[in-house]
Amino acid sequence: MLRHFDKPLFIAVIILCGIGIAMTYSATITTIDLADYWQRQLLFTLLGAIALVTAALFDYRHLELLAQPSYFVLLASLAAVYLFGEVKGGARRWLDLGPTDVQPTEFGKFLLIVFFAWYLSRFQERIRSLPYLLGAAVLVLVPLGLVYVQPDLGMTVTLAFISGTLILINGVRLLHVLLVAFAVTAVPVWLAIQGTLQNYVQDYMVERIAIFLDPASNPDAAFNVQQALISIGNGGWIGMGWGEGSQNQLHFLRVRHTDFIFSVIAEELGYLGAVLIMGLLFFVIWRLIRIADLAQDQFGRLITLGVAALIFFQTFVNVGMNLAIMPVTGMTLPFLSYGGSSLVSMMVAVGLAQSVVMRHRKMDFS
Repeated sequence: MLRHFDKPLFIAVIILCGIGIAMTYSATITTIDLADYWQRQLLFTLLGAIALVTAALFDYRHLELLAQPSYFVLLASLAAVYLFGEVKGGARRWLDLGPTDVQPTEFGKFLLIVFFAWYLSRFQERIRSLPYLLGAAVLVLVPLGLVYVQPDLGMTVTLAFISGTLILINGVRLLHVLLVAFAVTAVPVWLAIQGTLQNYVQDYMVERIAIFLDPASNPDAAFNVQQALISIGNGGWIGMGWGEGSQNQLHFLRVRHTDFIFSVIAEELGYLGAVLIMGLLFFVIWRLIRIADLAQDQFGRLITLGVAALIFFQTFVNVGMNLAIMPVTGMTLPFLSYGGSSLVSMMVAVGLAQSVVMRHRKMDFS
């Protein structure tokens, strides 16, 4: 099985993580409170690499037995956040586990992928009938609702995108998709007509959309997006040099080690560095799609495509908000943004994809 371990995929992921450590160092070294974050990111990368290899050695087919429990673990963790979660920045998204805080939605993305890969492969033929599609929609809406009330609109849209992508890939009738989409969109329209929609929409969500459409409406709130654009413009073709970015080092750019790490990369490594990193990310996505094509069963195929869809969506949204062509959502850049939960969980997901490709040929005992 080790012959089929996807070494190019593994190397690309490790290179991205290494660049993430270097850029985290550049973004935090001049801030006393954050000066050790690059060391933490190095530790997270080592743990993630171990988790990736461990997940690769684990037979992904056993996850079918854990698919249903994983869904209930997801719901339980989201309920725990709602009841006992720690509030940061006005949002209740973290659980305090003593040594560190954990954001359950980061791991929840992959629990949802595993569950839906099982559900859709288990009912692959029946999903073309409306009752099974409605069942899938209900199973998606429950965790989405728990994430939305944290509030976390970005993660809500992410989970919806992943689930919707897997459902479409698995094969459904277009008429049924349109009916479900109409039913889902009819709810906010009806609330708007009743004049009660504002009771279910957080103020920060409306503000971010308003700032995206008209930055001049709130210059203070739009400040960081403007600084991100200045950072990217400063980089030119080859960048200002590692650790030399003015917007980064002078702290004009906020949350530069997480949401806006791409702006730091573009300022210090330039257009060529940014293109290289984007190329590596899309190389990872391509290798995952290749693994899905090689998978011997629908369950493994859907797991791998779910991971590919997640990396693509997070990359698209994160880079888009750095370029001011998407609203700010607080979504991290895969493998590059600082954060233990997101990095380790993402590497576990890549490890599961490795498990799929390592077992894409039936064992020959002759």
